[in-house]
Amino acid sequence: MNDSARLDPLEPAKRPDDDDYDLLTYGEAAARLDEVLRSDRRELLRLTADPSATAEQIAQQRERVRLLEERDDGFRRHAETADRFMATFGLTARPRR
Repeated sequence: MNDSARLDPLEPAKRPDDDDYDLLTYGEAAARLDEVLRSDRRELLRLTADPSATAEQIAQQRERVRLLEERDDGFRRHAETADRFMATFGLTARPRR
């Protein structure tokens, strides 16, 4: 968990302002994944506070959160790299026809 905003499961996902929402961009995919990740983190918190939850349920949810965090980091790195590439070469994103 590199960025502090990811610690608050109630904070809404941040979306880039300049994404084209007719396309599933890396930024939008990252935002959608972030929403799922926040939901799963809330579920993990609920499970750990629930005395009737089994150790196996908690372990499965922890593993799911861990895997989603790995994907989330990958999408964010890719989106940042794509943004840098576009800025470096003075390009703007446009939908394919």
